[in-house]
Amino acid sequence: MHKTLVIMVKEPRPGRVKTRLGRDIGMIGAAWWFRHQTRSLIRRLRDPRWRIVLAVSPDQEGMNSRVWPLDLPRVAQGRGDLGDRMGRRLRGALKGPVCLIGADIPGITRGHIARAFGALGRAELVFGPAPDGGYWLVGAQRYGALPPGLFKDVRWSTEYALADTLTSAAGCRVALLDHLRDVDTVADLHG
Repeated sequence: MHKTLVIMVKEPRPGRVKTRLGRDIGMIGAAWWFRHQTRSLIRRLRDPRWRIVLAVSPDQEGMNSRVWPLDLPRVAQGRGDLGDRMGRRLRGALKGPVCLIGADIPGITRGHIARAFGALGRAELVFGPAPDGGYWLVGAQRYGALPPGLFKDVRWSTEYALADTLTSAAGCRVALLDHLRDVDTVADLHG
């Protein structure tokens, strides 16, 4: 079975990406940071052990963007909150293990991704916790259906996001990975 790594990316336009960071360093600076961070992350995570798919937003603009590498397949994120978009990408992946990450995690390595896929040999779901109570990775075995209530009633962008998601995955075998920091504010850049 193929392993799939889905990277969720937004078109790096000022005022559309990393707006909390933009309040600290300016919207142009935040868009510049996100564009270069994403390029670096994609380069670092290319590996023959898995297939990378970009989940792009906004849908139409992202599908036609020249910012992202042309050799990587793209799928539109679609409408809805973060849970709707992540659930759609996890359910729409090829059969086999799938991991999904955001593009704003500077510390992520191929080793982190390999450990996530390894954990899916024992667990049905895997999460990479973030210090702020959220998570930088979610993965699923994808040999069967995902829990129907996964991502239901999650308080996104709060310190409860991981706890709420774990509640929505009750009854599943879950593995937790290393804590990694995503970048939301200027303090996260220096953390």
